[in-house]
Amino acid sequence: MIKDRAEKLVAESVTTMTELIMPNETNPLGNLMGGYLMKWMDIAGGICAAKHAEAHVVTASVDHVSFQSPIQLGDVITLNARVTKAFTTSVEIYVEVTASDITGKNARKSNHAYLTFVALDADRKKPIAVPIVRPVSTEEQKLFDGASRRRELRLILSGRIKPSDAKDLKSFFKDMA
Repeated sequence: MIKDRAEKLVAESVTTMTELIMPNETNPLGNLMGGYLMKWMDIAGGICAAKHAEAHVVTASVDHVSFQSPIQLGDVITLNARVTKAFTTSVEIYVEVTASDITGKNARKSNHAYLTFVALDADRKKPIAVPIVRPVSTEEQKLFDGASRRRELRLILSGRIKPSDAKDLKSFFKDMA
């Protein structure tokens, strides 16, 4: 049992990253290739998780990455990452991406994903406990409230738990063995 875990506010680890989309990062249609976006989402999420955990972290999972609207050559993207919930040794991070033109106009939400990171000890070999997160705003509370269900779904999809062992999602899987 882990005792006396510190508590941190979501705002203490919020991370914002900005990138200008250059020609080498685009496909023949002039749109950002998804791999670059996923790399930047992983970086922003990892920085946010490390700030929260006050330790090195490794990526454990990336949930469904939605590609809502194309990001074009010359666009500027802003990645905003924040902790949604801390579990024992892991944190779930929500990364939202907005794109705009170089002047900052015509901003639009283009992508989002949930990423999970595990905190590591000083030797970077064993997981360590992370601080509890305390949501303050209504939006932070909404993300916090859904985190346990998202975690269970990740564990079911990865085969780490059976649907029948799910607590928060049990009603969705009642007919499955």
